[in-house]
Amino acid sequence: MPVCDECGHWPQPSLAVDAVAIRGSEVLLIRRGKEPWKGMLAFPGGFVDLGEDPEVAVIRELKEECGIEGRVVRLLSVNGDPKRDPRGHVVSVAYLVSAYDEPTAGDDAASAAWHRISEVEEMAGDHMSILDKIKHF
Repeated sequence: MPVCDECGHWPQPSLAVDAVAIRGSEVLLIRRGKEPWKGMLAFPGGFVDLGEDPEVAVIRELKEECGIEGRVVRLLSVNGDPKRDPRGHVVSVAYLVSAYDEPTAGDDAASAAWHRISEVEEMAGDHMSILDKIKHF
């Protein structure tokens, strides 16, 4: 891609984060309240704000969407297929987070709850591929 003639910068993808919290045989998921994928299960997450560290962003998003505190355990995956999100090229950094409390939906989540991993069959976007990675832990 060419450099922008006006600003001299390369076009950049957006950066998002996903919080993957496991409690025994359960995973913390939201039901999306907005498009894209309205009504589908997804990991709590969202876009990283300008000047924000992704590890700070994932904990902020966890709090905003589920009302619970957590901490980053480790990086789980980076998902960057340019076609993974209909809003444009969005790179998502998925973190394994430690969180155990009972969630309450907030922000753009229609609901938030713990789900048995073995019973989750469909998720928004490429989130099922992220869930598949944790099934092998």
